[in-house]
Amino acid sequence: MSNGTELARTIGCRGGWEKYSENPVMGTDGDFRFDNHVLRTETGYRMYFSWRKHYAIAVSESADGLSWSEPELVLTPRPETGWEDDVNRPAIVYREGRYHMWYSGQTAGREFSSADWTEVYLEAAALDQGTSAIGYATSEDGYHWQRRDTPVLKASAPWEKQSLMCPTVLWDEAQQQYRIWYSGGGWFEPDALGYAESADGVHWTRPYDTPVFGPDPTNIWEEQRVAGPQVLQHDGWYYLFYIGYEDMFKARVCLARSRDGVTGWQRHPENPILSPGLPGAWDSEAVYKPFAVFDEPNEQWLMWFNARTGTTERIGLATHQGADLWSHHVRPIDDPSGGAGDAWAGGDRGRP
Repeated sequence: MSNGTELARTIGCRGGWEKYSENPVMGTDGDFRFDNHVLRTETGYRMYFSWRKHYAIAVSESADGLSWSEPELVLTPRPETGWEDDVNRPAIVYREGRYHMWYSGQTAGREFSSADWTEVYLEAAALDQGTSAIGYATSEDGYHWQRRDTPVLKASAPWEKQSLMCPTVLWDEAQQQYRIWYSGGGWFEPDALGYAESADGVHWTRPYDTPVFGPDPTNIWEEQRVAGPQVLQHDGWYYLFYIGYEDMFKARVCLARSRDGVTGWQRHPENPILSPGLPGAWDSEAVYKPFAVFDEPNEQWLMWFNARTGTTERIGLATHQGADLWSHHVRPIDDPSGGAGDAWAGGDRGRP
């Protein structure tokens, strides 16, 4: 293995994670594909992802998680609804023979001079005038979707400002309810993570009027905000993969865990587990939105994430050998921000 290949695999990696040396696995130069959700299928993997040039959600299939089929659009914008100029950031649950999708519907909040959504986002971010809400759709085959005309979850608490986005959803069999974690706050990049519960996936109740997970100002890699959650259950814990923001444009992937998914969060002692690569690399400026799946036959975790350099954002893969996500696999710190973090400064939050 060449030194260049080894660097591509290990630079910016901690906690036992390694980047695939041939990254990215999805997207082309000048494209903008981001915020994925991956399902296991009988023949491999199915990835739903956000495709900026279409302002839509697309799907692609793969036998190995590396080589992906030509994407197909499955959910497209509906400006006539007043809240779906752009649809993105899908979360899918397959239950009782149906696919259930929650997604973000966004508007820029005003007219902008450019037709390029990259420029629109930057301009709207400066003004913070856009809105984002969470929609819901169902499908028999995962390709043809029926959706509601109105959001199922909108910003209401003061901390959520005008935007909810980036849902991650689990079905709790014991409690017979869906559990959703989402990003709330700023429209361009949100501020913290909220939580809600629902028996039907449509009507949601928030047990708290404050975030259940927020940034830790003592950790430079997430001192400004946290967003983009994926929550999964493993080995008696709820594991939270999330984005930590040093600032609006520099982001890293982090990991935390909790026994109940809402209180007593512990940050991984080797956070951030993924950081940007070397200057000039495809992931040189920021790494975002992780989504992890356990590959049981090969005893490894597969984590797809999106990364940005300039105005190109594509999706790559990282792997972790073994099922244990919390054991320490100390590497030399190749990123000056590497280090440990304790429980969220906000402290535990008990149910009211």
